[in-house]
Amino acid sequence: MATTKGKSAITEQPVWFITGCSTGFGRELAKHVLELGYRTVVTARNPDELNGLAAKGEALVLKLDVTDQGQIDAAIKAAEDKFDRIDVLVNNAGIGYFAAVEESEEDQVRRMFEINVFGLSRMIHAALPGMRKRRKGFIVNFSSISGLRSFPSVGYYNATKFAVEGLSEALWQEVEPLGIKVMLVEPSGFRTDWAGRSANDSKRQIDDYAATAGSWRSQVRANSGKQPGDPVRAAHAIVKAIESPNPPHRLLLGNDAYEAATAKLEELRKQFSAWEAVSRGADFPKEKQG
Repeated sequence: MATTKGKSAITEQPVWFITGCSTGFGRELAKHVLELGYRTVVTARNPDELNGLAAKGEALVLKLDVTDQGQIDAAIKAAEDKFDRIDVLVNNAGIGYFAAVEESEEDQVRRMFEINVFGLSRMIHAALPGMRKRRKGFIVNFSSISGLRSFPSVGYYNATKFAVEGLSEALWQEVEPLGIKVMLVEPSGFRTDWAGRSANDSKRQIDDYAATAGSWRSQVRANSGKQPGDPVRAAHAIVKAIESPNPPHRLLLGNDAYEAATAKLEELRKQFSAWEAVSRGADFPKEKQG
């Protein structure tokens, strides 16, 4: 197995388990790790879409809808029966939804949370017992730059990714003492078909939001297929980060992601500093504490 310099964060000949491999990041990541010779569990709601990946290496192709607990349990068991363990779990499956907050339809929002948050959570719950037993493993949770700063027209999508960020931060504090690593992947715009295939529009659109949510939605739709991010390079970057001696908790992917994240940090710093006295003044005076 080819690894980066230094001691790898995972074992030799790792077993990868990737959700959402039909297209985009999941497909390119599965393709890359199979080409590296890694044993890989390749999953999708429609496994017929994975036929091209099955021949690339030692792949176990499985049907998996992350909202179906029975399919999750069966997939984890099949992976452990065939490969004995799961070294790297990649929670990539997810969908989007375009709507101003007021335009958003509750059934669509709940469906997105079921996949992006609760589906990811179910996978973590299913894979952790084996990782804890071995005191080794790596969990990769796909977030987005939208998990660090919000954008109009995708308010509830932002909310799902903020939830993934909060869950992951707590998770790494709980499992890293047990030998298990956790990493968030935070991409900006990449040439996947997320906007075309995986993100519906709300049926109701309000004229007052045309200049904000409507404009942003139109820009994202128009830019689909022209984004600067390369999913193949992203797959290589993810493997490099996982196999580095000191994997990051957060991996920004793309120039736009890096610039947006650092701009958000500066924006927060300025606002926190400007209101520091008011913030600190909300505590009881020191002589009354304790």
